[in-house]
Amino acid sequence: MERTQVALIVGAGPGLGCALAQRFAKAEMHVAMAARHPERIEAMAAGCSGINHHARAYGCDATHEQMVDVLFRQVTKDQGVPDVVVYNAGAFIQRSILETTREEFESAWRVGCLGGFLVGRAAARALVARVEQGGPGGTILFTGATASLRGGARFHNLAVGKFGLRALAQSMARELQPRGIHVAHVVIDGRIRPPEVVEGDADVVDDGMLDPAAIAEAYYQLWRQPRSAWTHELDLRPWLERF
Repeated sequence: MERTQVALIVGAGPGLGCALAQRFAKAEMHVAMAARHPERIEAMAAGCSGINHHARAYGCDATHEQMVDVLFRQVTKDQGVPDVVVYNAGAFIQRSILETTREEFESAWRVGCLGGFLVGRAAARALVARVEQGGPGGTILFTGATASLRGGARFHNLAVGKFGLRALAQSMARELQPRGIHVAHVVIDGRIRPPEVVEGDADVVDDGMLDPAAIAEAYYQLWRQPRSAWTHELDLRPWLERF
């Protein structure tokens, strides 16, 4: 019997994280959703469970090394080694450089970059170990933003972490790709439509914001790419977005 594949989403929430979980669950994959407050995503996880697969919520602060290691051990025990790992966590405060505190800056960097390193390293270790045992590789995906490419006024808290995350993804791809592990970075260039915005709302321009389900489909297709034609960086934006 063919093994059910596993998707792990770190930084799961009601927007893109939930859409990613739904898309991988649609492919009848086991889904692990990780967030600092797992009780907030338990209902989402339950909604992603199906006849041939299940989804579970896990608690994890991605900026804490031990919690990340425990997460990977628990997911592997419950569902198996993840085949695709998505780092989707992010947090920042939009503020003038004149007013930003050291604590605010460091906190944004820890979530935006350090967490990506800890999760990316744990994923790489698990996948390399499986490859060395004769098993398949896997895919590691990082969620970037417009700020991954340029720092805007009052967005330094976001840009520094996202710049670092992009560099991490590039370095990991060059090291891990020859070992059969696909690493990709996705630039989300625009606003993601929040869950409370209903399509067709008269106050919202049609397709003026990125649809979380459409983004999730792009992530899924990255994971499905044959190794003879891997994408490392993909940029997504609504058709009205200036770039």
